Amino acid sequence: MNALLQMTGVRKTYDTGVVAVEALRGVDLTVAEGDFVAIMGPSGSGKSTLMHILGCLDVPSAGTYELSGVDVSHMTEAELADVRNRRIGFVFQQFNLLPSMTALRNVQLPLVYAGVSKAERHDRAMDALTRVGLADRVDHRPGELSGGQQQRVSVARALVTDPALILADEPTGNLDSVSTRDVLTLFHELHDAGRTIVLITHEADVAQEARRVVRITDGLLSEDAGVPA
Repeated sequence: MNALLQMTGVRKTYDTGVVAVEALRGVDLTVAEGDFVAIMGPSGSGKSTLMHILGCLDVPSAGTYELSGVDVSHMTEAELADVRNRRIGFVFQQFNLLPSMTALRNVQLPLVYAGVSKAERHDRAMDALTRVGLADRVDHRPGELSGGQQQRVSVARALVTDPALILADEPTGNLDSVSTRDVLTLFHELHDAGRTIVLITHEADVAQEARRVVRITDGLLSEDAGVPA
């Protein structure tokens, strides 16, 4: 299968003014179209830095990062923002929903920024919410939804732009066991439908839900063998 994202020799160094901290130390990572990859590591391992670069929220200090064959390593902030809006769907631990807006309007937001017409925004948001099983909750605000339902709204928002990549950062971190299972089941359904998913987590049982598990330790990657395809 074609590579959706490819990192080659990616390094990230932060200059604290006193000492240079190397958060990533030569990362090589390839994720094929339609893959489901978990990146697992403890706090301080470089996991967050890697997520920021994968999500075009930051750029490498050295090395290359290609997304859909385009090198995004040296893009301007405006160019990165365009890639984030068009090519990546984000799912966060904190949901990041606007409390004053209904589920429908929260899901429509990325399309507003993309300049999509009102009628098309409505139709695409309704379709996304239906796909995550919330067609009967479109007029509810986040405070009227359970944690699991709020995360499903976040997934619908990530899907609404039809992104190449779904990047989920600790998506079950604030959920109980039942809601965690519901969200992971949803990710499996999306993967089965051909979506490419990269899941960032520190939880081994969540990581094992993915097709591949990649571990990050001290800014370096290693891949688990024997993870079911």
